[in-house]
Formats: sequence, structure tokens, C-alpha cells
Amino acid sequence: MANSPQAKKRARQAEKRRNHSASLRSMVRTYIKKVIAAIADGDATAAQAAYDTAVPVIDRMADKGILHKNKAARHKSRLNAKVKALKAA
Repeated sequence: MANSPQAKKRARQAEKRRNHSASLRSMVRTYIKKVIAAIADGDATAAQAAYDTAVPVIDRMADKGILHKNKAARHKSRLNAKVKALKAA
């Protein structure tokens, strides 16, 4: 356990930062699930709308370092491919 005052403060800051990052990561997952749910319903317009709202959120979290940039790109690519496939069908 942290004994010095600065180590105690660092522990508090790390916990606060961890909770904030977890919240942001959860938000990204929720947006991704909304796109997947719209795709599962078979509604192309709703899926496109959900994708359009999810992309800026995913990009913002990648910029902040909450998600790795390659992971963000992978999510966007896969979701976009599913939305396009739904439109084509």
C-alpha cells in the first residue's frame, strides 16, 4: 500500500482515471452494440444512422487513447462492411 503522501495521491488519481476510462470504454461498446442490433433487425436506414453516430465516438476514444487506433479502425471497418451488406441485400 502507498505510504508517502504523493504515492497516496497517485493511487487516488490512478483509480479515478481507471474508472473514467472504463466508463468511456463502456460507452463505445454500447454504441457498437446499437449498430449490431440495428443490423440484426434488418433495418438498413437505422443501421446506417447508428453507424454514423458511432463512428465519431469511436474516433474520439481512439484519439484519447481509450481504444487503440487499429482496434478503432477494425471496429469501424467491420461495422461498415455489415451495414453495406445489409443495404445490398
